[in-house]
Amino acid sequence: MKRVIVSVISDLVTDQRVHRTSITLKEMGYEVLTVGRELKSSPALEGRPYRTRRFRLWWENGPAFYAAYNTRLFFFLLFTKADLLVSNDLDTLLPNYLVSRLKRIPLVYDSHEYFTEVPELQNRPSVKKVWQKIEAFIFPKLSHIITVNDSIARLYKDRYGKAVTVIRNVPEKQDAVEPMNHSSAGIPDGHAIVIFQGSGINIHRGAEEALEAMQYLEKVTLLFVGGGDVVEDLKRAAKEKGLTDKVVFIPRQSPRELRKYTAMATLGLSLDKDTNINYRFSLPNKLFDYIHAGIPVLASPLPEVQKIVNDYQVGLVAENHNPLHLADCIRFMLSDPERLLKWKENLKLAALQLCWEHEKKKMIALIHAV
Repeated sequence: MKRVIVSVISDLVTDQRVHRTSITLKEMGYEVLTVGRELKSSPALEGRPYRTRRFRLWWENGPAFYAAYNTRLFFFLLFTKADLLVSNDLDTLLPNYLVSRLKRIPLVYDSHEYFTEVPELQNRPSVKKVWQKIEAFIFPKLSHIITVNDSIARLYKDRYGKAVTVIRNVPEKQDAVEPMNHSSAGIPDGHAIVIFQGSGINIHRGAEEALEAMQYLEKVTLLFVGGGDVVEDLKRAAKEKGLTDKVVFIPRQSPRELRKYTAMATLGLSLDKDTNINYRFSLPNKLFDYIHAGIPVLASPLPEVQKIVNDYQVGLVAENHNPLHLADCIRFMLSDPERLLKWKENLKLAALQLCWEHEKKKMIALIHAV
């Protein structure tokens, strides 16, 4: 049995793209070992049908962490038998590339985002330049490249002249789950639930404006599920604005538990802002989670997101992030039961098409080509 090592810098717990990739490789007959990191706050990793390894390091962020992780990953890859390497995102690419050359084994690179334009790098020009140099050194030499949507693929094609395979980050077809009940989540009966979920509830994701919009809505609860840089700020803002009875915070959940919270919602929010190239051309996981849960979406007018919402007619695209406008959009979406029913019918059709069972065929074809 051929062996593949899949590496990523996440703690694997909620990284569904890496999980789906690992499952697909196992189904193809590979012995799969998936490598990530373990933080002090990382939940236990539920049983997986493939081997896993998580590194624990002295540092959990900053340049020392990235240097330590990449060094640890390099030596691990160097001294572990593998017939194929799969690198997820730029922060694991250098050790994978070096080992693939030293051991003369093929490498597949999966770029989940346009990494050098993530907002965390925009005010750190020296750090950004390091990542840009790593990418510019390696990317033109790669033969097998994947990314998550057409817009990012075009950016890479324009910059490096390389063909990139698009494999969207969509869930598997899912059976219905029993929704979490209102009282368990601390939500009054009779309230419509608007959910804002994700492991990256960070700046410029529209969370602050969504919270402020609650000032203008009645019998509506905003449910944040997940973690991120602005969650504590959001909690403080909810107290300062007297919105604690309208906003509920649930910490990061396992994918299985998250589905229960998503299923209880009436609407889902995907409100990333066009503040940088990476966000502009993003296609967030939560969009597809909402679609598979059968809940209509209120989205910001980003090209890839807007295309999904409009093409499949599964919700509404907001014109801007003004809290009053967002409140008007939510009120409009909740006001017509027949329109909600029509969106839900469209969501069923969208979920049948936007699923991993279709997307993984491209993954299988690429691996066969390797």
